[in-house]
Amino acid sequence: MSRTCVFFHAHPDDEALLTGGTMARLAREGHRVVLVVATAGERGLSAARTDLGAVRTREAHESARVLGCARVEFLGYRDSGLDGRRGFARADVAEAAERLAELLHEERADLLTTYDPAGGYGHPDHVQVHRVGALAAELAGTPRVWEATVDRTSLLRGLRVARLARRFDLDPFRHAFTARDEITHSVDVRRYAHVKRAAMAAHATQTTGGESTRTLAALLTLPSPLFKLVLGTEWYVERKRLRAR
Repeated sequence: MSRTCVFFHAHPDDEALLTGGTMARLAREGHRVVLVVATAGERGLSAARTDLGAVRTREAHESARVLGCARVEFLGYRDSGLDGRRGFARADVAEAAERLAELLHEERADLLTTYDPAGGYGHPDHVQVHRVGALAAELAGTPRVWEATVDRTSLLRGLRVARLARRFDLDPFRHAFTARDEITHSVDVRRYAHVKRAAMAAHATQTTGGESTRTLAALLTLPSPLFKLVLGTEWYVERKRLRAR
């Protein structure tokens, strides 16, 4: 039976990095995949561009095309940046949830993906995605909510392997995302790794900027076997569901 799965993300490129393989797998298995993005990511590290939001919006549409999405919607909030002093992070949760709930109801969504309560690595917009998504699912009666995350143990192991190809700082990831015993779903996306890589590559603006090597850029340099090892599984925590022992 075909299902409708809505993936709710904070910025363009989040969909490719965190859930791209799952989206590609579902689309190719005949399910309807819908991408909803809260902001255009206009405060990303390439912010020297005055048109960054417009460019990143186009990149998200290209990524969605590669992944097989049937629909892409932007909620139109401003990117909050890491300080979280304005933008989506400060938006009224109830108002944003109502907007997302309308889409969930229209799509008769069977599944909504959001983020874990900490927003993965703590970005204010990611934390807000968790809050807004949880309330929207309740309002719309969406039966299943999966919080996209990463198994912290696997993440650190994979990044240590990735550093064999290109060095980057592991410190930001040592306390990020979710402990292994809290994960409820691990999705094997190795067969769709080439699709995930293409979706990531669509976000060219996010490969440069800042003082250190960008994570997206480092991952895209990995040879195919290493890419599958590091990014061939995607993880979720299903809300209000205990992990089977």
